[in-house]
Amino acid sequence: MNNFLIGIRRLIYGFQKQTRETIWQYMDELATDSDIYSKELKDFCPEVANDRLFVYASNHNLVVVLLDTSGREEKTGPEARVKAVLNIIETRLENSHHYVSLFGVVLTGKTIKEPALSPLDEEFAEIKVFDKMTNLKRRRVKLYEDRMPYGKVLVEDATNPFNDLYVPMGNEDNEEDEELEDNYSSEYEDPDGDFDALLKKFIDHDFEQVDEEDDDYDMNDAVTGDKTEELPIPKWAREDEDEDDDENEDITFPSGEIEQNLNLSVKVKILRPIPNPRRELEKLVGCEDIKRRMDELVALTQYNKMMQKSFPMSKQHEVSLHSVFLGRPGTGKTTVCKIFGSLLHQAGALSKGHVVMCDRGTFIGTLWGDEERSMNQVLEMAKGGVLMIDEAYLLNGKHETDPGKLVIQLLMNILADETQRDIAVVLCGYKEPMQKLLDSTPGLQSRFPNKFEFTDFSIEELLEITRRRVREYEYEFTPEAWDKYRDVLAEAYQQRDPQTWGNARFIGNLLDRIYIQHARRCVRERPTEKGQLRLLTPDDICQIEVPKPRPSIGFAISR
Repeated sequence: MNNFLIGIRRLIYGFQKQTRETIWQYMDELATDSDIYSKELKDFCPEVANDRLFVYASNHNLVVVLLDTSGREEKTGPEARVKAVLNIIETRLENSHHYVSLFGVVLTGKTIKEPALSPLDEEFAEIKVFDKMTNLKRRRVKLYEDRMPYGKVLVEDATNPFNDLYVPMGNEDNEEDEELEDNYSSEYEDPDGDFDALLKKFIDHDFEQVDEEDDDYDMNDAVTGDKTEELPIPKWAREDEDEDDDENEDITFPSGEIEQNLNLSVKVKILRPIPNPRRELEKLVGCEDIKRRMDELVALTQYNKMMQKSFPMSKQHEVSLHSVFLGRPGTGKTTVCKIFGSLLHQAGALSKGHVVMCDRGTFIGTLWGDEERSMNQVLEMAKGGVLMIDEAYLLNGKHETDPGKLVIQLLMNILADETQRDIAVVLCGYKEPMQKLLDSTPGLQSRFPNKFEFTDFSIEELLEITRRRVREYEYEFTPEAWDKYRDVLAEAYQQRDPQTWGNARFIGNLLDRIYIQHARRCVRERPTEKGQLRLLTPDDICQIEVPKPRPSIGFAISR
């Protein structure tokens, strides 16, 4: 799979890296890149009638660039106008059965007064702003409108107002669907009937990929800005959370409890699928290699479904969804697992997309036979979704009679069952003991071909995580407080033990302590201005204990 898809490019990531000084050069370079389709959009919608609007598209990324040339105060800011464009495009592409990751860029001559930590609210997290730009009306923007057929298809569907209406897919009795299918088949049919050549053609032309993305973010896709009675809210500007609920209302998710025996029941955590998992994946700090690997796996999964529909008799590539997540605590394994299930659900590989979270205690009971009963119930729960086993290496006990070994064997039997296709098993844990687990049972490693390694966050990435978490509570650091916080984090980072370092969890614990200090100070001083209640000062910044090395991990667990 990697040999085919290694060339997939991340157009959005390229825009995210740019600065005010490099953005024009980058856009000029895209005009010479045959993998990127670019075009100027005229009269796209009334909200951007006074702006210049450009679009860049690759196989699974689409970026809208707005040159803010209005020359007067609009009812909504440029970020909100780009958001409106993105919402229109998202609706049209979804209705025409493309699932693409979207990003917005604003170039404005105005000076944007940025908050202390972030240029944009979380609502505009997928939009980047470059202010203090000059000569936007006369600026010549180089474009590339040749070749790149799929990027062109994306833009054409994104600009087609007829795609505001949803067209069902997969209804065999619908003559229009049959006609669409015939056209699709003839367009991409390999003249020699060579399946491998067709797959390579798919990869070379950066074909369609499921896109969309972490935990517990606000999924509100409504257009922001001032609302007036004269402007009714269009369909693309409404919140889509209810719509997502409608999609899942016929899906029955399991309860979070299993019975190991008549006397013992165990709680099991169930994570529901999330809307827009592609967007949530893009929001994650770091994890670039993991994002790319997710792209590859989902792309080939969806490609198989396309081929099965267009060429029912052709041999399909075998795609194993079973994966191993390797990394220390706080590196995002659970968050990515939740996104993983939702991405696979949208790709059509899983029927539900939920995540069932288990560990050793879920399976090991007090009576003989509890392991098999527990495994059967957990597998039933996880059908259509992801079975995540945290700290899976704890199943690999030292003693031959350790009941965890029976759980591993039961899992092997399930993985070998060809009828168990509607499930993805994810094993999580530290790298070294997880590798010992995979080596302990013949054939186990080959059942988990997808390995994702979650590295520790750098100090800059931890600072970015801090910014995002502080925004959730609408706090702001004073410049002095921010400097002190950086020093505290740098000292803790230097003292950390790699084996016990909590990564993002340490940031959460540190901020919790700072919030408590802040609350105590505000109660004591009773500030007269409301704004001071959300302003973190140097007096609020405190240190917390850095975790010390913990004893070696033991595997000998007896009944």
